[in-house]
Amino acid sequence: MEEAAELGNYLPLSFKSPKEQEYIEFLWDAFEMNYTHAKYQFAFLAYHMLTMSCVYFNIWQIKQTKPKDFEMAMVGFNKDLEKELLAATSPFTFWRVNESSVLRFLKLIGCDNAKVGSYAALVKERNDTAHPNGNIFFSTQAALDAKITEILRVVDEIQEHSRPVIEHCYRDFLLQNHDPDEREYPDAADQIREVLIHGNYLSQKDIEICLDFDLASLAAEPDHEHMHELHEVLRAKYGPDDASGAA
Repeated sequence: MEEAAELGNYLPLSFKSPKEQEYIEFLWDAFEMNYTHAKYQFAFLAYHMLTMSCVYFNIWQIKQTKPKDFEMAMVGFNKDLEKELLAATSPFTFWRVNESSVLRFLKLIGCDNAKVGSYAALVKERNDTAHPNGNIFFSTQAALDAKITEILRVVDEIQEHSRPVIEHCYRDFLLQNHDPDEREYPDAADQIREVLIHGNYLSQKDIEICLDFDLASLAAEPDHEHMHELHEVLRAKYGPDDASGAA
């Protein structure tokens, strides 16, 4: 159970709506209840849904950061679905795409066909467990724990591929939000919480990437010192000394 909780570090610290947060909390409750009561097959289903939610948030960040690439990746989609995805206001809109197909968006961050195929295998496994086929695929805690270890490896791999997207997002944030007289919130902590974290569905793992950002790459920019101040506030609020910093 302790290892399974690690998935929470890959999920957003803040959601755009109470409904989204309620949904994620519901899935966690379903997982924990079934895990505790040795209903491991149903615990796996809830955990898989949490995992796919992670994938949706990753793809949403791609959509926001690389809109032209995202649009070109929809070749083959019917026009109505393409229009719906481009106009989407929530990552959960991606449920409209077949899960095996939605994973192909990860090719935009360098996941090759072999990796996407291995991720799709998890979807097939979920499908097998969700049908009334007379089989209990996860009848022991050991079996589910082994699958959770595999899932976390996949999620971490996707996270590492997302690094350039998060770095791009953070760079834009620093460039566009360093001036306290022009941004939405004069207080740096408020700007970070509402615009960076809340606005981009950032997870604790995403923030770790932001904390590693090379500030020297912006040294030639005007008001570089204000960008440095923003970065230090991020470190103080969400860095290793306060890794639980909820948005």
